[in-house]
Amino acid sequence: MTRVKRVCAFACSREALTEFHANSNIRERGRITMQQVPQARSDIGALRVRAKGPHVQVVRSRDGLDEMRALWEALARRAAWASPMQHHSWTRIYAEVFGIDRELEVMLAEDSEAASIAPLRRTGRGLRRHLEFVCFHGHIDEPNDFVYGEDADVTALAQAVAGSGLPLVLRRIRADSPTLAALRRAYRGRGIVVCRDGVSCPWLALDASWANPEDHVNAGRRSDLRRARRAAEKMGPLATEILTPKPEELPALLEEVYRLEAMEWKKQAGTALLCRPRLKEFYSRFALAASAGGVLRICFLRIGGRAAAMQYAIESANRFWLLKIGFAAEFARCSPGILLMVETIRYAARAGLRSYEFLGEAEPWIRTWTPLAHPCVSFRAYPLNVRGISAYLAGTAVRYRPLGRIAAWVGR
Repeated sequence: MTRVKRVCAFACSREALTEFHANSNIRERGRITMQQVPQARSDIGALRVRAKGPHVQVVRSRDGLDEMRALWEALARRAAWASPMQHHSWTRIYAEVFGIDRELEVMLAEDSEAASIAPLRRTGRGLRRHLEFVCFHGHIDEPNDFVYGEDADVTALAQAVAGSGLPLVLRRIRADSPTLAALRRAYRGRGIVVCRDGVSCPWLALDASWANPEDHVNAGRRSDLRRARRAAEKMGPLATEILTPKPEELPALLEEVYRLEAMEWKKQAGTALLCRPRLKEFYSRFALAASAGGVLRICFLRIGGRAAAMQYAIESANRFWLLKIGFAAEFARCSPGILLMVETIRYAARAGLRSYEFLGEAEPWIRTWTPLAHPCVSFRAYPLNVRGISAYLAGTAVRYRPLGRIAAWVGR
């Protein structure tokens, strides 16, 4: 028997044992507590958690998410870099809108001093099943992370994730996240870790000088801004609105937001929110939750009373987070999106915010304003079992075709 076949046979025997334990299906209100784990196995495999250290539980239902709300939001408030993607409402609303209740695998580690949360889901079928962030899966490609306080230790959480027996795929996470170091330690001797450079996330460090954004660009760019403003003023009076809307004001405002977000090229590509009803519902419901929490910012540049550009943003963790932008094609020649961005940067600086987070990726129009970007990576971990080996070999199929064929055979 060859080395690869011996490894696969060993992994298959472990997988059979895992599936046997999975059939016991021991659950209580969608959660497994630390005390239950030594006597039972979850439906994702052998989840082993030491009896010492933080209490660890796995939440697999929306009811369980609701019970975590207060703790989750408290952690997000204390986090040094808590993006909207780490808010409780972001995960809770996504789970409901996209109907992934049965895929939830949200892990909570807590003790008397600290807590941390891994907002994960199980996705894929059979040997292709793996863990990934709840809010990804082809719909939202923004950086995400575990949820923890500024000085929290995520070691116990990383150990629980590594003990799940499933491959882990974190498609975009900040390179300086303590989560990465904890996961590397947790998988040492238990799996194969692959970490590759990903798409960086642009941002702007703010101080009082940014109350005059024009002073931070070169003379040529300042001239372009003045020219764009004059062109806009010829079409009608300019007005900037940076709104903190109440929930009852949202329907009319969001109608304008989605109309402007549906730029021509996005409609042709089918990526506009108006072309994706469930994603549109998600952003509408998240806007409602953010509005109730007082963190939603809906911004418009109006020319002659008509909406020329918009921003759908969140103000939290002392930062301005830009989630959606758009502009009306009829005003394109006066760059209304850039004119609006100048005003929202000015607003953020005057409000004393720490940074202006563009999210997305560093496009040419963003590089004009800032060279800064949060380095991001993609992190994958493959446990030493049949799923992990199959997934790892499949991932190397492009470079090593024989291994790819083996992976396909194992995954049948």
